[in-house]
Amino acid sequence: MASAVHSLLVCLVLLVSPYLGCSYHTSYTQGGRHYVLRSNRDPRQPKQTPTCSSAHSGPSSSQAAPVVHRLSPCSPLGAARNQQLEKPSVADVLHRDALRLRSMFQEHNHGSPSPAPAPTSAGGGLSIPSRGDPIQELPGAFEYHVIAGFGTPVQQFTVGFDTTTTGATQLQCKPCGADEPCHHAFDPSASSSIAQVPCGSPDCPFKGCSGPSCTLSVSTNNTLLGNATFFTDTLTLTPWNTVDNFRFVCLEAGFGPGDSSTGILDLSRNSHSLASRAAPSSPDAVAFSYCLPSYPSDVGFLSLGATKPELLGRKVSYTPLRSNHRNGNLYVVELVGLGLGGVDLPIPRATIALGGTILELHTTFTYLKPQVYAVLRDHFRKSMSKYPVAPPLGSLDTCYNFTALNSFSVPAVTLKFDGGAEVDLWMDQMMYFPEPASPFSIGCLAFVAQDGGAVIGSMAQMSTEVVYDVRGGKVGFVPYRC
Repeated sequence: MASAVHSLLVCLVLLVSPYLGCSYHTSYTQGGRHYVLRSNRDPRQPKQTPTCSSAHSGPSSSQAAPVVHRLSPCSPLGAARNQQLEKPSVADVLHRDALRLRSMFQEHNHGSPSPAPAPTSAGGGLSIPSRGDPIQELPGAFEYHVIAGFGTPVQQFTVGFDTTTTGATQLQCKPCGADEPCHHAFDPSASSSIAQVPCGSPDCPFKGCSGPSCTLSVSTNNTLLGNATFFTDTLTLTPWNTVDNFRFVCLEAGFGPGDSSTGILDLSRNSHSLASRAAPSSPDAVAFSYCLPSYPSDVGFLSLGATKPELLGRKVSYTPLRSNHRNGNLYVVELVGLGLGGVDLPIPRATIALGGTILELHTTFTYLKPQVYAVLRDHFRKSMSKYPVAPPLGSLDTCYNFTALNSFSVPAVTLKFDGGAEVDLWMDQMMYFPEPASPFSIGCLAFVAQDGGAVIGSMAQMSTEVVYDVRGGKVGFVPYRC
């Protein structure tokens, strides 16, 4: 009884004193604007206690694997469990984004310093990490993970997945380094279906290998870092979704992710990627799709070879895939316009579409060319002129202080793509709040200007199923799927 009375008093105080703040809120969209109102109860409360049994609203479990954020309480990674949903600072997010963008656009930025070169395969375009992480450009954990099985019998591991990986799925394997934990490493000797890729075969990217297997020993300063060996084996995403003779590279003795995961699934446009190997022969299916969870406490999905959403009665809008002559592994589309509050912004199509737009999983914010971002920013600020301005949060330079308000609204942003596809961003896809459950605080427009090229980050993709119909040469968007 005492606790109930205390809770009631707290709610009454919060109702009469908006300056104390209240994280409980309701929201809706009307007339091209998103509205947020204070409430004495949290309509999203059930979602704060996720069922980690992997129930989700995506495709059937026979086709899809649950996707969790690295900070999710549902993540099997020890680091994620220890962090207990601790949200990284905006500086941390921007730092991770900057490293990722540099890895994708460093050939464009001739005037800026490049990262130190990593040991490579001496040909074939596959970068072998010089230390720790399977992808050198990512500091620490991958943003999103699935559980995948390798070999026969199946050995299950937590792995990241990525659409811009260049070269191959990468997996930490035994034998491990002397000071390296080995309980989450794949054991090739325990699989009856494994086969080595021969040195000199079309499937071996190493020009410098010798001997019967496609193996490269990586050294730096005359110190052996470890071996990289290509194998083929069975990949199991779900018990009913397997890929036979799937090629991946084992990183042995010294290589290992820094986040207790085992590696990274390559979903790029590379001919050896999981997306290519799992590409269905049926014209009614797509290569893969994913839905990124809206909050770290939610669960999304990754699906291989699922039926096209339009054949299941779902509303989907498609945009054509474009090629990128600098990196053929990227999924590039054309962002041709931006809408704000239901009105098209005055940006010439040629200006916004020039160079293409990359769909990205491990970049959080959406990055636009400076001249494009300036138009969005200026019109957004004009539409928000009645709200108190807050200092920038790093590169997020359009921020507002909603702390003392009982309600506020922001103009909705729409991404418009070639072919007529449109993605209407809801509040948490376009506004960054340091505390997502507390919008009555500081909120910033989650777009950033950058010279390298346009990138649609993970935040703008949250809750939307992104459908990669590689065979059909297009990418589709299905709203509100997880």
